[in-house]
Amino acid sequence: MSDLATHVILLLALAAFVAGFIDSIAGGGGLIAIPALLLAGFTPFEALGTNKLQGLFGSGSAALHYARQGKVDVRQQLPWAVLGFAASAIGALVATSIPGDALRIALPVVLVAIALYFALKPNLDDLDRAQRIGPTAFGLAIVPLIGFYDGVFGPGTGSFLMLAFVSLAGYGLLKATAHTKFLNFATNLGGFAAFAAVGVVSWKIGLIMGVAQFAGARLGAALALKNGARLIKPLLVIVCVAMALRLLADPTHPVRALLGV
Repeated sequence: MSDLATHVILLLALAAFVAGFIDSIAGGGGLIAIPALLLAGFTPFEALGTNKLQGLFGSGSAALHYARQGKVDVRQQLPWAVLGFAASAIGALVATSIPGDALRIALPVVLVAIALYFALKPNLDDLDRAQRIGPTAFGLAIVPLIGFYDGVFGPGTGSFLMLAFVSLAGYGLLKATAHTKFLNFATNLGGFAAFAAVGVVSWKIGLIMGVAQFAGARLGAALALKNGARLIKPLLVIVCVAMALRLLADPTHPVRALLGV
């Protein structure tokens, strides 16, 4: 895709900046970047692979910013990041054998449920709560499961990690956001490695978008650190609902076919 017009490349960079900003706070950046890549003429596999490359810059930028501010214990999280990386790489490699329509039907329902959880649950703030699952069980069970999903399909991974950290690990919203971006970087890296291995990554466009992602994610992470739950909670709810609507708006979505619309 090196023959793209300059204005198309600039629009892709703009989409990546916005995706990085939103993704660093609430997740869901892929549902901005992937449609933009498809509209630019990339095949679905090229769009997924290139999105993983540019997404590395966004999740890496946000994770680095949160870590520098002391919001993530990198040494403690590193084993779970390795598991997330491996699970995502495996998920990407076996993606073609997974019934994609089942995932596409279930995902909007799950996203709306997550939005309702964060919108209606009282006392959601930046204070840590009681854990429902220990760190070891969380790292061995939850992280690989979500990592595998990220490799197979992708959209909503950040929201799923946020939900797990808040509801199971008992993290406050800001701490959950910081840890989500660190693990999301690892799962992005795993998926990217698998897509790169099969040659479906546009390096030039991915790197251009990656620079814009980095800038957008840096701005988003800084605002999240400044505003905490006041910004994270409403944006997370909005992003989850928007992702569900965006998926259902796709003319090829199985639900639309079932309903005849």
